[in-house]
Amino acid sequence: MADIQFTPLKPVVPPPRAKSPDWLINFLKWLGKWIEPIGAWLGNHARAIEIGAIVLVVIAAGWFAWQLWRERRPKRGTSAPEVPTWAPDAAQASALLADADALARAGQFDAAVHLLLRRSFDDIAGSRPEWLTPASTAREITRIAALPGAARTAFAVIAREVERSRYALHPLAQPDWIRARDAYAAFAVPR
Repeated sequence: MADIQFTPLKPVVPPPRAKSPDWLINFLKWLGKWIEPIGAWLGNHARAIEIGAIVLVVIAAGWFAWQLWRERRPKRGTSAPEVPTWAPDAAQASALLADADALARAGQFDAAVHLLLRRSFDDIAGSRPEWLTPASTAREITRIAALPGAARTAFAVIAREVERSRYALHPLAQPDWIRARDAYAAFAVPR
């Protein structure tokens, strides 16, 4: 235990700081005389300044919200832009129905309904490619706002039958085929 030191060490005294130049001390005293009344006024009116700052922030947030709302609302006196209606070519629609009918006569109802869906999808992609992405699904197509209501309805019926056939593994029968064919014909084939 003789190697442990029990006597306290002398405190370390920091070296003396260099004195600031006189011109800096005089400048800071002069500046302090001018700033002191401003600081005293700010200290006495801190609550009012805080409330004023909050009011300014609320006004600025309201102004930005109003600007966003004004940009997004429809202008008065202007109607919605005219959306061109879409319908498949009558000759192509008739040819598609003839091909699908041939599959249905052979008892291939699943393939016939899927053919309606696939060719309808291709027809939309060919005439209105801006409506679709490479990953578009049949359900997404039924929600395209620019698609006419009759087309949406037909697409929804056909897509539902294809989903039952492909994903639920429920073989389609003649009534399923007739439901899909009638939905497509009501929209695509002119009377």
